[in-house]
Amino acid sequence: MKTFSLLLALLFSIPAFAQDHTAPAHGTVYGAKPDTTGIVSANRFEGFISQKTRISVAVRGKVLAVKKGKFLIDGGNGKTIAAHFSTAGVKIPASLAGKTVVMDVIAQKLFIADDLQHFAGDTVKGKKQHDVKTAPKRRLTFEVKGMMVD
Repeated sequence: MKTFSLLLALLFSIPAFAQDHTAPAHGTVYGAKPDTTGIVSANRFEGFISQKTRISVAVRGKVLAVKKGKFLIDGGNGKTIAAHFSTAGVKIPASLAGKTVVMDVIAQKLFIADDLQHFAGDTVKGKKQHDVKTAPKRRLTFEVKGMMVD
């Protein structure tokens, strides 16, 4: 009886491991369907946002990596843009890396404490000036409302 139940369990588990893990097809939507009018390229986005700190716009970019619900977008010139969904229930596959996507995002600039430190009255120079560890390649974040594989 044990052999029969083991054989039966093995027989039903084999098809589960035989599933294909295919890449997302063109037009696959995650979250809400993005508005495709007035799309801005992620490579030129930093110049587009200029003096604004927060903006809502449609962006086209290439996904570099997917990790635990967050993903990185190629920002051009070696820069990366961190992105995450505004709703926690959206699951994106790791096979999305390398694909071009169109996203409806709320983009915002990241500010470092030292950027506005002169407003706080701390304008010391020389030895007393503190080091700020900044990542100039990561100055933007995207909060994604909807994404479609392009």
